[in-house]
Amino acid sequence: MSKVDEFRALHRGRSPSDPLVLPGPWDAAAARVLESAGFPALATPSAGVAASLGYEDGATPAGEMFAAVARIARAVDVPVSADVEAGYGLAPKELVERLLEAGAVGCNLEDSDGGVLKDPHEHADFLAGVRAAAADALFVNARVDVFVHGDGDPERVIERAALYRAAGADCVYPILAPPAVVPLLRSGIEGPLNLLARLDGDGPSPAALGELGATRVTFGPGLQRRAAAALREIAAGLLP
Repeated sequence: MSKVDEFRALHRGRSPSDPLVLPGPWDAAAARVLESAGFPALATPSAGVAASLGYEDGATPAGEMFAAVARIARAVDVPVSADVEAGYGLAPKELVERLLEAGAVGCNLEDSDGGVLKDPHEHADFLAGVRAAAADALFVNARVDVFVHGDGDPERVIERAALYRAAGADCVYPILAPPAVVPLLRSGIEGPLNLLARLDGDGPSPAALGELGATRVTFGPGLQRRAAAALREIAAGLLP
């Protein structure tokens, strides 16, 4: 079985109490730690990778992001999905080629750019182009940013999700969806649903998100930020 087939299979037949948990490595060392902990796949966070490279979120040059993804994918044997933000302005064919060259089996693609929601029909066309260029070689996770950069209307999320699924997206990711609206989203969105879990205790656990309807759970840059906080604490203890 190829890695992308293995990754797809991880999304199927999951019980509500057992969502696919995908931690986010920001570099090769973190990826190896997470693989050794037993996670069956990983999902890079663009903000976490940006921080590890010395950039603000959203400011990483495309070449550096793909190089970072390649180092992570090369360091582990499990499938790696890559957060490539809004696609860096690349045409679908080039975006797919660079993801595959980096060793990724999947990608996150946001439907906002520069803090502004894209026209959903235009974004659906972009996703359809990615799907056509990738065929079955990539698992496409369509991030919906209505709760981040839109009006927060769950019906708007469902409308966008339907367009993206029709365009060939394998999974839908309504980032920062309030837990209270997740059952509504689950009832209105076909196929796998990705939800964000927080590591600060302010929100449902991965298992609880699964009970609400999550097929898979990711953490954004949460792990990288938690690691940075731990390092700050250690560093402070080293000072005389």
